[in-house]
Amino acid sequence: MRDLVILGSTGSIGVQALEIVAANPGKFRVVGITSAGNNPTVIIEQAKKFSVGVVGTIHNAELIREALPGVTVIDGNDAAAQVASITCDVVLNAITGSIGLAATVSAIKVGNRLALANKESLVAAGDFVMSLAKPDQIIPVDSEHSAIWQCLMSGKRNEVSRLVLTASGGPFRQRKDLSSVTVDEALAHPTWSMGPVISVNSATLVNKAHEIIEAHHLYSMEYSKIEAVIHPQSVIHSMVEYIDGATIAQASPPNMKGPIGYAINWPERLKGATPAMDWKQSHSWNFEPIDHERFPAIELAKRCGELGGGLPAIFNAANEVAVGAFLKGSISFTSIMDCVEQSVQRLGGSTPSAIRDLSDVSAIEQDAHSVAREVLERMVS
Repeated sequence: MRDLVILGSTGSIGVQALEIVAANPGKFRVVGITSAGNNPTVIIEQAKKFSVGVVGTIHNAELIREALPGVTVIDGNDAAAQVASITCDVVLNAITGSIGLAATVSAIKVGNRLALANKESLVAAGDFVMSLAKPDQIIPVDSEHSAIWQCLMSGKRNEVSRLVLTASGGPFRQRKDLSSVTVDEALAHPTWSMGPVISVNSATLVNKAHEIIEAHHLYSMEYSKIEAVIHPQSVIHSMVEYIDGATIAQASPPNMKGPIGYAINWPERLKGATPAMDWKQSHSWNFEPIDHERFPAIELAKRCGELGGGLPAIFNAANEVAVGAFLKGSISFTSIMDCVEQSVQRLGGSTPSAIRDLSDVSAIEQDAHSVAREVLERMVS
């Protein structure tokens, strides 16, 4: 039986992970869970159902303590990092946003295997995080990176010519004019059910931009050898091209339980984690190039990644501010990337050449948040 800690247990990935645990009695024991605590009823119910001994939260700690006698409740902004340091077999980091970075570092430092669904950990501090991790200590949860991880088993690393990440294209892949996009339209993803921030990031293709930076760090691959392609059906989750011209693809229905189960049960596959493809039915798959003029996020992210230092952290932090403003209705959809690009340009010459520790990331993000807010103020004035 594996001891499992789930960070972000009330979000989409966390909830599905707990469903996998419930469907596989005797395989996993949930020893700790965390959430922001904005919906305390859910985390209380989770703790009771899975007999969890430690709960981490930022908000409503007293309410949660009262409802869970005998359970250790850790509260505060560093609660997730503290829970991540509990000795266990696997820590699933399903926290959204750069707040999940400290928990990633905490899990790695104590030697826990990390099932990583928090993109920002590698986007904001990829070199630093990977320098701390042992081989195979970080197992990716994103469906694209899970696919690449599996496809890389088909050959030697020096035989890989390209990594090809697939993108659904979001709700606007065929929409020419993006200036009038509404919040509701941006949240209506055609394939996946996700939280608001990730849904907007998918609509702008920032989500795919993040994954390209992640791929660079996870697989030590040059940015020039990492590409993305539109695949609306979301059945091929990513591909690896080899030097002999062979392309290995991983296919499964668009369901996150497969990648989650693979990550928390690695190196063994989890039987029945997700339904298999029905090959008796007719299938049509399409692949299209990305229009980088309408969706500039990927090219900007590559430039930031190639220059390195704090630029990827600036890219991510400015996007967090801009997406927040868009969700509030303060700016237009196209202003999101305008804000990010202007923030990168303003701060690009003043970032450290390398991330040394979490304090470096925090300082960079504070500067980026401040500059992004200034940029947005000028946009709306």
